[in-house]
Amino acid sequence: MIEYIRGELAELTPALATVETGGVGYGLNISLNTYTAIQGKKEVKLYVHEAIREDAYALYGFADRKERELFELLISVSGVGTNTARMVLSSMSPAELCDSISTGNERLIKSVKGIGLKTAQRIIVDLRDKIVALGIADEIPAGGTMTAPVDNKVKDEAVSALTMLGFAPAPSQKVVVQILQQQPDAPVEQVVKLALKQIK
Repeated sequence: MIEYIRGELAELTPALATVETGGVGYGLNISLNTYTAIQGKKEVKLYVHEAIREDAYALYGFADRKERELFELLISVSGVGTNTARMVLSSMSPAELCDSISTGNERLIKSVKGIGLKTAQRIIVDLRDKIVALGIADEIPAGGTMTAPVDNKVKDEAVSALTMLGFAPAPSQKVVVQILQQQPDAPVEQVVKLALKQIK
């Protein structure tokens, strides 16, 4: 079992980080929270969750243990897979998620793509006691937002991230362009977060 990978951050997109260590480049699926935390760093340490299925072997990387614990709690809920869990952690910070679960805010959880009312209710019922028991509920919110210049790079990275999360490129691009027109200084992760709420 891989506990964490430490090495040089060779490539980074809002959905994927490639960490090189010992001459091997590991591709790790990441959330927007982790993207924000490691952006601009040369050396990173990502905690790993291995998703092994008959047809696939995927690695998920997290900037801290608490986010990984939340991810593993989410995928323990019936009806929540790895991609949906990553979508949840890309749509809200660990602090917002813990707050939504502990206060029973099913509306906010249901706003994440791929999560219906029943799944949102199941997440709250199944995880409310667990996040308290594990001490994750006192998670501190993520740091300040990054600023990025307005150019095609932001647009392309945002569209690329949305495509990797399973959205069609054309509607993704349309929504991303609209967001950038309204908020020209928005960083990639902010654009993707806003797009996730608008694309249905």
